[in-house]
Amino acid sequence: MKFKNRITDLLGVEYPIVQAPMGWIARAQLASAVSNAGGLGIIETSSGELDAVREEIAKMRRLTDKPFGVNIAHAFVRDETIIQFVIDQGVKFVTTSAGDPNKYCSQLKAAGLTVFHVVPTLKAALKAVEAGVDGLIVEGGEGGGFKNPQPVMSMVLLPLVRSHVDVPIIAAGGICDGATMAAAFALGAEGVQMGTRMVASAESPVHDNWKQAIVNAAETDTVFLNQFSKPALRALRTEKTTAYEKVHGPEVMGEFRNAKDLYFGGDMEASIALSGQVCGRIGSVEPVAKIIGDTVREFEATVSGLAVRYGVSAS
Repeated sequence: MKFKNRITDLLGVEYPIVQAPMGWIARAQLASAVSNAGGLGIIETSSGELDAVREEIAKMRRLTDKPFGVNIAHAFVRDETIIQFVIDQGVKFVTTSAGDPNKYCSQLKAAGLTVFHVVPTLKAALKAVEAGVDGLIVEGGEGGGFKNPQPVMSMVLLPLVRSHVDVPIIAAGGICDGATMAAAFALGAEGVQMGTRMVASAESPVHDNWKQAIVNAAETDTVFLNQFSKPALRALRTEKTTAYEKVHGPEVMGEFRNAKDLYFGGDMEASIALSGQVCGRIGSVEPVAKIIGDTVREFEATVSGLAVRYGVSAS
């Protein structure tokens, strides 16, 4: 299936499928696989390891000749020279998140970059559009990672935002295949972002224990933590996260000091394994190219199948 819409035009990609900018995970190994498969790989900055991020951006140039992007997570950027560095690398697409969209938008756009901002509410979406962003990543509360303390799920949030803005929307939260991509498009999106599905991919750098925990998870096997003390976050249910389910405050965030023991060492109780509720729909670890190819084929089959089933014609 050939896609042509505002997202593919802006990003220069074959498929409007973007990989989420997950800390320590969204680096060249995974991101290049996504870009090479026709989607858009994203390099993260939320780990705060900006020297490593610089190396990963350089590595992307060696691993792919396809477009890729960088995420600038405001809350985690401690060295603002990263902004000019991203510009100097010739990156054409940036997502901004976890902060005020006004902070870097004008600087990035003045340098010719396309800027999308991640939003969890209508209020945030309107603020981002007013700031001059080119588009939005509308992130439902069912998604994994750092969340708004008052989560709004994609079924409500996507059509709400679409009814108030004209800019292109990439849907995030609950997306893992062609059926959910088709649903997001029906609600007003022109692209989708996958996080948890990409964590459980062959090219994901995380330990196999985490990947298998996603594969084995039920749809109820996430917890929403820190709801009354920002940032809130959604993670896989483990003994540690279950214990924190009713605890709020900085001690929850302190658990990320041992993140690499979980991410790369496989100790699922060492830290917090961020994950969306869509873990309950992921049944196997697959190569990125297969994930994206299957998603595109299922999207086409879903859309055309609905038209046939309900007698809808283009006329």
